Amino acid sequence: MDLSIFNIGLTHFIVLATILFSIGLLGIMTSRNVIRVLMCLELMMNAVNINFVAFNNYLNPEILSGHVFAIFILTVSAAEAAVGLAIIIALYRQKRTVDVDEFNLLKL
Repeated sequence: MDLSIFNIGLTHFIVLATILFSIGLLGIMTSRNVIRVLMCLELMMNAVNINFVAFNNYLNPEILSGHVFAIFILTVSAAEAAVGLAIIIALYRQKRTVDVDEFNLLKL
């Protein structure tokens, strides 16, 4: 789809991805809930996907390497979400909380 009729340029996509990445980073740094941290991590990965696809469309639209990277990241993030939620469920069964500060299993 040609986005030039809407007057949307590469800068708009970079600004959108930067805002999404910043929101995700802020959420990871301030949140105490493990599920919210995982959601913010997914938001950061989607911001990277936006950059991959936008740069691919504007720099080399004939080759779909940016789209392939984005699909690969989506696949990895789906697996990460499944494994992360399984770990969270196991930790919740043991500690009865999803607070990040309560998980100190690796401390001596």
